[in-house]
Amino acid sequence: MKSLNIIGCGSVGRTMGRLWADHSVFSIGDVLNRSQRSATSAVSFMGAGRPKASLGQMKRADVFLIGTPDDRLADCCRGLADSGLLDPDNIVFHCSGSIRSAELGAAKERGASIASVHPVKSFADPALCVETFAGTYCGIEGDPGAAAVLSRSFEAVGGRMFSIDPEHKEIYHAASVFSCNYLTALLEIGFQAFARAGIARETAFAIVEPIVRETIDNVLELDTTDALTGPIARGDHRTVAKQIAALNAWEPDYCELYKRLGDVALVLSRSRGTAPEEALAALSRQLGN
Repeated sequence: MKSLNIIGCGSVGRTMGRLWADHSVFSIGDVLNRSQRSATSAVSFMGAGRPKASLGQMKRADVFLIGTPDDRLADCCRGLADSGLLDPDNIVFHCSGSIRSAELGAAKERGASIASVHPVKSFADPALCVETFAGTYCGIEGDPGAAAVLSRSFEAVGGRMFSIDPEHKEIYHAASVFSCNYLTALLEIGFQAFARAGIARETAFAIVEPIVRETIDNVLELDTTDALTGPIARGDHRTVAKQIAALNAWEPDYCELYKRLGDVALVLSRSRGTAPEEALAALSRQLGN
């Protein structure tokens, strides 16, 4: 069994460390956090490992997970490379969705193999994540040898691996932002619009819940073109014109967002081919194209 040291053991590190310890995938070695107290807490949660206060106290391991915040990954890796802990057959990896494995270049200079594995999951509650991790999709990129070892380790605890083109890693991560974070932001705008129409927030939640769930189900079952509904799908340019005017009078920024999202919806409506072309041309003009 390969040994694993963790540098920066937050929610992701705790979750994965616990899973790997429970399933005998890795032998958890040294755990380094910003403080001895937090490292001790992480070790207690995982039920394995040895808390350390500095890189100088760490021993060698086969694999190193750097789980620090994104803006500290490169500096932390440089510190690891300069520590003398790395051997040519080591693997060093991180779990960031937006940072390429190439940011671990300092470890590669010491002969180690590098990679990045991004579990597409919210890690707000590590205890819950341990219970629900199985089936999580994990994007991977990096050196082939490191990727092979890490793929097996994530698959051993229920991960479903897929490859990422590292040249477009930032766009890959933005895809999750659009699909998850910005969906939340769009719903907030919707609730504000309901409030503008005199509808209480709790009532708006009740109104929106079925259509949001149905929309998600339709997209996943039918794809976006066939799942699109509403005025742009129908080619109802008069309704869109009225909504643009009302939104512009209320919140111009929301109006601009409505139009830019309308551009995407217009492409989908054209692909579907059911709305009259003259209506789609009118919509295009109203959206500022």
